[in-house]
Amino acid sequence: MIAELLLATCMVMVTVSIHAAGLYTLSRLLGFEEMEEAKEHIHPLSWRGIGATLSVTLGLFVLHGIEIWLYAFLYLGIGSVEDLRQAVYFSTITYGAIGYSDAAMAEEWRLVSAIEGINGILLIGWSTAFFVTLIARMRRV
Repeated sequence: MIAELLLATCMVMVTVSIHAAGLYTLSRLLGFEEMEEAKEHIHPLSWRGIGATLSVTLGLFVLHGIEIWLYAFLYLGIGSVEDLRQAVYFSTITYGAIGYSDAAMAEEWRLVSAIEGINGILLIGWSTAFFVTLIARMRRV
């Protein structure tokens, strides 16, 4: 159990660090801080607003994808699942807290996948807060 908790804790720290860097990068690439400081606002339904919304959405999907694949590679590396497809599928449904069964996971590593579910919920929530904040900034007049 200690090994599972240590491994899961390391994965949480890695994915939170990746997520923080990714959100910071997305924010900088889209220049929302500069727009805020300059009091320049864009209408959400303008071409620029739609482009920004789609860019953020795509960026968030990529960011979560990276984190899901890291867990999938971990599951493969520790031998808790049979193949890459199963690892990615299991990681995706676990990260999204959908879950179907942990039967695909080796029993001695199931705690890691349970913590992945909690980690995923937190990171998805963080992304949602980020997305809502950016949209709110665009809507200010």
